[in-house]
Amino acid sequence: MSTQTEVESSYGVGNDFFKLWLDSTMSYTCALFNGNRGMDLESAQAAKHARLSQMAGVGSHTESILDIGCGWGSDLNYQSKINRIPEVYGFTLSPSQHQYCVETLPPRTVVSCKSYVDYTPPKLFDSVICIEAMEHFATPDDHRSGRHIDIYRDFFRRVHSWTKPGTQFGLQAITRCNVPRRKNDLDDLRHSTYTVFPGAVTPRAEDIIVAANPYYEVMNMISMRNDYEYTTAEWLRRLRAQESTVRKSWGSQVFEDHDRYLSTCVKAFQLNWMSLHQYSLRRLDMNH
Repeated sequence: MSTQTEVESSYGVGNDFFKLWLDSTMSYTCALFNGNRGMDLESAQAAKHARLSQMAGVGSHTESILDIGCGWGSDLNYQSKINRIPEVYGFTLSPSQHQYCVETLPPRTVVSCKSYVDYTPPKLFDSVICIEAMEHFATPDDHRSGRHIDIYRDFFRRVHSWTKPGTQFGLQAITRCNVPRRKNDLDDLRHSTYTVFPGAVTPRAEDIIVAANPYYEVMNMISMRNDYEYTTAEWLRRLRAQESTVRKSWGSQVFEDHDRYLSTCVKAFQLNWMSLHQYSLRRLDMNH
């Protein structure tokens, strides 16, 4: 999996940097536009959290929820303030994100700074959500050697052990589709992989389905490729609107790296090199 150093090279540029071009909740994941490209980013992010909550089976009975790879805490905030879940837990491997969560989230929210392989749950949870963290679980070398399915299956085994019987799991992940043929396009994808997100790689949609078995069954799966095109295009627009500030405060290289990365994302989702899928998973309560 990605090391803490690799994760922090992606997210540790500075919280103030990301505040310039993410939405007000600091959601660095795909929003849900439902075909309405004119929707504002904040509303689209809220729609994403609402649907994932439904896919995770969140309801009046839900007393506790875990967010795996919680980032800057946008979903934790949603679960606490909108869904009013009494006990909200999360963890991230990024010290910068963890500090932001500690400073901004409601007092009853418990956030840890650690990897999923080191996480020990304080209790068994009623629901689980994971939004675009799986991309950090297996490395490019793991995929090349064929170890990735076992790594993903071990992740599902761990989550299974952290939850109560019958619980649901709302999972959102960037997925890998077609490979571009032009050298420039391949170079842009390599730049995103090795410069902006070192140590990370996206699974294929079918990898998740195969790896979830025998711990979870897939109840629903939804493609959001166009939603991510819209999301990354809006991030790119916002970043470019702050170009002079970014160059002055963080340097030209930071601006150019992120401009290239976001431009590549827009093209990747337009041309189906990459996609985004949400899964509603239900815990299988059998002997393993």
